Amino acid sequence: MIQLGKRAKAASRGLKIAPTATKNNALLAIADALCDNMEMVISANQKDIAAARSSGISEAMIDRLTLTESRIRSMADAVRQVVKLEDPVGKVETGFTRPNGLRISKTKVPLGVVAIIFESRPNVTVDAAVLCLKSGNACILRGGKEAIHSNKALAGIMRQAIAGAGISPDAILLVEDTSRESAAQLMRLNGYVDVLIPRGGAGLIKSVVENATVPVIETGAGNCFIFVDDSANFDMAASIIDNAKTSRPSVCNAVENVLVHRAIAPAFLPQMAEALAHAGVEIRGCSETCAILPSAKPATEEDFYTEYNDYILAVKVVSGIDEAISFIESHSTHHSEAIITESYAHSQQFLSQVDSAAVYVNASTRFTDGGEFGFGAEIGISTQKLHTRGPMGLSELTTTKYIIFGDGQIR
Repeated sequence: MIQLGKRAKAASRGLKIAPTATKNNALLAIADALCDNMEMVISANQKDIAAARSSGISEAMIDRLTLTESRIRSMADAVRQVVKLEDPVGKVETGFTRPNGLRISKTKVPLGVVAIIFESRPNVTVDAAVLCLKSGNACILRGGKEAIHSNKALAGIMRQAIAGAGISPDAILLVEDTSRESAAQLMRLNGYVDVLIPRGGAGLIKSVVENATVPVIETGAGNCFIFVDDSANFDMAASIIDNAKTSRPSVCNAVENVLVHRAIAPAFLPQMAEALAHAGVEIRGCSETCAILPSAKPATEEDFYTEYNDYILAVKVVSGIDEAISFIESHSTHHSEAIITESYAHSQQFLSQVDSAAVYVNASTRFTDGGEFGFGAEIGISTQKLHTRGPMGLSELTTTKYIIFGDGQIR
């Protein structure tokens, strides 16, 4: 692992001063190479899918793992989108002159070496690598065993592509050992790794936060909530909940819990259940929910803390917005929450009091995504408050340096 760290560190020194044009050419080479090598990637991915099915992984998680021609093209398009984005490196945030004549500027610079430990989604391999490259960072990628064949294929394609564009292939390194020990070694690679970003479920993130000795940016598990207020438009609410739960239930911005105002629960819950029926969503409800929806299963307290990543939804009837906000505060992972309401006062209360990375009014939580926010691909959704929060794009992969010009000043 130390050798990987040394190689990444060496590559980062050249990458941090690479011109924007050189980095963009390397990204375009990656996009073209992904499209040119789709058959190889899909063949490798099929090995991962076969292994996943034989081990009994759920279909929702297999969807998270699967690469198709359409998804690979989307990955390539996302890379091209990053090319179009402004390079943050060298951007001057502030500049001023002191009374003694010193000219001081605060300038964005790369972090250095970014390590990412992630689970089954192989698209993270590409998303993370291209964002690190454009922001001038070398990366060390450590995926899970579920996607090892896919990750090897993707990393190999990208390394070859950037080498042809004049950037060291060691700017993108893959840890091929998927054992727990390799992850533990990466967490302790002080002196080589400048920041470690975990992407995955609550167990992975907890392990990294508790065991890493290198700096960590915590990307949150997505136990996301939607509160349906008493003034909500029922059709809008049902449509948003359907989208947030069923469009891709295995991703971190999918809704896992719905809170419904008691005044509208008898009328709204049957409409919501009907909207979710097409996907076979299992509803686990509080006692009031189960009384209204006989098909619902009784929810345990643990259900309201759970990121299912599946076609399961926990539902609770609440007395109003105050109870909803309190319940979200104590149960959510502070990723993405939404209120469906026609009340301006309630929308403002929800926005100001819910302490999450993304807070919505009358929209699906599924929009918490770097691409949807206009950042291009993302490296993760940070749920901590330092040094960044929310979708992490290019700018969030930089730090700052103060540059000072003088003409002989002494103190």
